[in-house]
Amino acid sequence: MSAQITVEELADLMKKAAGVTVAPQELQQRYDSAFDALGIDSLGLLGIVGELENRHGTPMPPDAERCKTPRQFLDLVNTTLMAGA
Repeated sequence: MSAQITVEELADLMKKAAGVTVAPQELQQRYDSAFDALGIDSLGLLGIVGELENRHGTPMPPDAERCKTPRQFLDLVNTTLMAGA
C-alpha cells in the first residue's frame, strides 16, 4: 500500500466509511469544496479517519476529523503518513 492517499482512495473511503458515493473525477474537480457539500458530515469523516488508521496502522492527527475540504484532509493525512514512513 502506498504511503500517500490518492483522490481515488479517498473516494473509496467516502463510500465505504460514510456511505457517500463520489466519483474520483468529481472529487478532484471539487477538491476545495466543503465535505458537507459532498454529503460527508462529521461522523462520516470520523469513519474515514478510523478506516485509514486501520488500513495503515498509524494514528491520524486529531485535526484530521476537523478538516473542511478534501484538499486539507489529504494534505494533513499524507504529511502524517510520510512522516511515519
